[in-house]
Amino acid sequence: MPTARIFQRPKNAMQSGKFRTDHWQLEFEPAEAKQPDPLTGWAGSGDTRDQLRLGFPTAEAAVEYCEAQGYDYVVVAAPERKLKLQAYADNFR
Repeated sequence: MPTARIFQRPKNAMQSGKFRTDHWQLEFEPAEAKQPDPLTGWAGSGDTRDQLRLGFPTAEAAVEYCEAQGYDYVVVAAPERKLKLQAYADNFR
């Protein structure tokens, strides 16, 4: 049985917005190691589930999908965000 990883999408570090950070994503663990292609040298494998990413509005919906399909799953909790609040005047102290 394939193992699925369910996680909450992280905030993009390059932007200040939090678009789609409340969505949950399901990805499958790779079933085989990637091998270099003899012609091009690119890494690849015959496992097509590596290309599949499913989005869900909640973690419970993703868990229900895995249980209905018979997949083993692991739910990865989102890291807690720490806000560093500071005022502009703190730059001059």
